[in-house]
Amino acid sequence: MSRILVVDDDDDICALVAFKLESLGHEVLIERDGEGGLAAARQEMPDLVVLDWMMPRMTGLEVCLAVRSDPGLERMPIILLTAKAQEADVQRGFAAGADDYLVKPFSPRELASRVEALLTRARR
Repeated sequence: MSRILVVDDDDDICALVAFKLESLGHEVLIERDGEGGLAAARQEMPDLVVLDWMMPRMTGLEVCLAVRSDPGLERMPIILLTAKAQEADVQRGFAAGADDYLVKPFSPRELASRVEALLTRARR
């Protein structure tokens, strides 16, 4: 189906997200920090990125801003998946260019639904 990049420094989150998305037939690539995630986005050109906010070397917000400012990546769908749940954080995430925002702890089923919705929109 689609190639999805998951960027999160929590091994358990990566495993859960990968398991759910792979069960739907997606190929999942995993990076553990922001710099690696941005490099993988540029090199692998995934169909969608699931991105944590709080990570080493580069935050998810910084990755999101870098993706949106790159002409080759600017249309890449991004879901921020983060523990930052304050209204101001959600606003900052969308202002940085996130297409969707999901707060941890999260429902894997809801994440899958949001991934599918964004992928469908991106194909149009």
